[in-house]
Amino acid sequence: TKAGTITAGEDRFMEWKTKDGSYENTLYAQFDTFIEGMFDKKRFLDILKNFICFSGDNKILAAYHQYFAVRKAAESTLLATHGDGRGGVFWHTQGSGKSLSMVFYAHLLQSVMTSPTLVAITDRNDLDDQLFSQFAKCADFLRQTPVQAGSRENLQELLAGREANGIVFTTMQKFEETSDALSKRRNIVVMVDEAHRSQYGLEERVDAKTGKVTIGAARIIRDQLPNATYIGFTGTPISSKDKSTTEVFGNYIDVYDMTQAVEDGATRPVYYESRVIHLKLDDGVLKRIDDEYDTLAEQAEDYAIEKSKQQLGRLDSILGADSTVDALTEDIISHYENNRAEELAGKALIVAYSRPIAMKIYHKILEKRPNWNEKIGVVMTLGNNDPEDWHDIIGNKHHRDEMALRFKDTEDPFKIAIVVDMWLTGFDVPSLATMYVYKPMQGHNLMQAIARVNRVYKDKEGGLIVDYVGIAGALKKAMSDYTKRDKGNFGDTDIAKTAYPRFVSKLEVCRDLIFGYDYSAFMDKDGTDLARAKTISGGVNFFSDIRKEDAKKDFIKEALLLRQALQLCRSLITSAQRFEAAYFEAVRTLLTRISGTGKPLSLKEINNQINNLLKASIKSEGVINLFSDVNSKFSLFDPKFLDEIAKMKEKNIAVELLKKLIAEQVQIYKRTNLVKSEKFSDMLGRSMKSYLNGMLSNEEVIQELMRMAHDMAEAGAEGNELGFTDEELAFYDALTKPAAIKDLYENTELIALTHELTDMLRKSRTVDWQKKQSARAGMRRLVKKLLRKYKYPPEGMEDAIQTVVQQAEMWTDENQDFAGRTQINYSQDINRESLVAESENNYIGEDDNQ
Repeated sequence: TKAGTITAGEDRFMEWKTKDGSYENTLYAQFDTFIEGMFDKKRFLDILKNFICFSGDNKILAAYHQYFAVRKAAESTLLATHGDGRGGVFWHTQGSGKSLSMVFYAHLLQSVMTSPTLVAITDRNDLDDQLFSQFAKCADFLRQTPVQAGSRENLQELLAGREANGIVFTTMQKFEETSDALSKRRNIVVMVDEAHRSQYGLEERVDAKTGKVTIGAARIIRDQLPNATYIGFTGTPISSKDKSTTEVFGNYIDVYDMTQAVEDGATRPVYYESRVIHLKLDDGVLKRIDDEYDTLAEQAEDYAIEKSKQQLGRLDSILGADSTVDALTEDIISHYENNRAEELAGKALIVAYSRPIAMKIYHKILEKRPNWNEKIGVVMTLGNNDPEDWHDIIGNKHHRDEMALRFKDTEDPFKIAIVVDMWLTGFDVPSLATMYVYKPMQGHNLMQAIARVNRVYKDKEGGLIVDYVGIAGALKKAMSDYTKRDKGNFGDTDIAKTAYPRFVSKLEVCRDLIFGYDYSAFMDKDGTDLARAKTISGGVNFFSDIRKEDAKKDFIKEALLLRQALQLCRSLITSAQRFEAAYFEAVRTLLTRISGTGKPLSLKEINNQINNLLKASIKSEGVINLFSDVNSKFSLFDPKFLDEIAKMKEKNIAVELLKKLIAEQVQIYKRTNLVKSEKFSDMLGRSMKSYLNGMLSNEEVIQELMRMAHDMAEAGAEGNELGFTDEELAFYDALTKPAAIKDLYENTELIALTHELTDMLRKSRTVDWQKKQSARAGMRRLVKKLLRKYKYPPEGMEDAIQTVVQQAEMWTDENQDFAGRTQINYSQDINRESLVAESENNYIGEDDNQ
């Protein structure tokens, strides 16, 4: 059982996995955990009041981990206001909704404290903008408008003299050493985003060469707000070597690790692929890169390192060498085109070592792919000394904001962004699935960067990090501070050791399941698209055999797992494996749509899916039309369509198609005509039961289903012949359900009774009448009185009244206006079922094993 809001997609509905906030037993939560955990009376009212908000047009419901963690954070903060001012550290892994947790926390704090002022601190302007933007979207929920300090002076104006309330956003650089505090109030709460960075230390540092003393940012902020309470929010763990973070904020309040987030579906796992070897770098270059990692490790975090220009220039010249950038871009283009362009929305980030290298990569890719001018862009700030030709490419802040919107738009042609530092923290693009790393990174900077690809999106299996500078060692070091189970689950996510073995295993399972059907024609590199189309339809027919129902279910499940593994390791598989996986996915897609439940068949959509799949997997130049005339609409009751079904060689598919289409028509009747729904549902059930029991062959059941289609067509036309609208025909059927009724009355009498009944029901209904017992009883009395007027037989009257009232309720529930409705459109949006792209006479099906 999952919960979500009316604006949330299905992938954002979440389970409620605990009754008390513990993560210990969430993997196999009991069936009653959701009800008891979420619908405890006090908690449910708390959720309604404090944990549902609008973020712009999106309605947000806190997930269970956010609810319990925010509650703990508020309690910890309240205690800290009367203690040492250390509210604790809130560690929720990247991508699990930390920014929204901060919004819920800010809202809740206003009810547990007296008029608190909240100060939100980040360490970069772009992060400040991102967090402020999230809070601004939730201003109504927060019951006040957040403000953003534009300068040090503005920050002083916003804090000095303020006695209550307010949510102020600023960067830590806007605090400065002064002798006077900005405010000595105790009801100020400082929320620090990514709280473990070294700038937040309390200690003083002395430069051994110059003797210059540098005071830690945390000390400066503490001096400015001496009585405030401090709480840290982070998406990565505090380093075991970092004592200052605990000194500033205290211990962990709540830990929601990567393992839990992936289990809950809050994030997706991140996988790793090394392609350093493809750059053919010599040992000396690799040694320089290793030295860079050592430097980063020695001097804490890379963004805090004041490198000498000589040191920076040395690695910049190595990684920026023309031959190296040429090899890099050649491999990125090949890897992207062959493996990632068709994954989800095809979005990818290239992380460059420096700004000049970012521009080199951009120009080199466009040199190799001139038609990619809309597909690729550079996202970074423009410096005063940048070359003139950079200006039009990089643009100003407005241009960067527009680029961000375009990159988040899955339909926009902007697919590949080249970045250096921007977009590596706090920038969410759920459809982003690929990151090419050409920049040494360490610690939480590395973990935050790679988390850009871990967001949930549709059927995304995980994000892929493609490494060109040997970050594997840095990844392992960064994982050392994660939870024990995170180290076990994500300590080594190399696709060669994870996704590829899983792919090979699932490929073998799919082969075993389809054993007995020869699909080698699909694997023939010299084969035609027509031959492949026949092989696909033959595979679908193989699994559509009524005796293979269990095998079909297993195949659909295993082929889906095969596709998910393929999403990540496509670059490692052989051409033959690629062809075979494409075949299994094509068969799975058709089986799911033809025999599955859910939305009606859209064969044009299936055609598009299969062709996109094959285009990505086997580089097919032709177009496979599994279903011809895809722009036409054909009715289930069209004689030409039924004749075509009868001539199909794939009899198992014909049965599945007819069964599904008739079942869909029965569902339409369930909403519009109760009597016909029951009649045809019974007929379908009896036919399929006989088929399942072996009493009917597939040819015989096809004839039964086709007769049923003819009967349904005649039933649909009956209303027109009698001059009835749909609802009138439904009531006529209810009145004439007993076979003897038509013998007792002239047809003109029954027509008159039906018109009068429909008119009476239309005039008598009130708002929500079907939900009120008294109104329903009144409606029954009116129907009974009318039937007596027409001398309806007493022995059938009670059943007729019940059927009529039920039918009236169904029409009301469907919000159908009784007046002036037209006949139901029985035409399905299904397209001609010829299964291959040529005339029937040329079609020779593969009839083996059928």
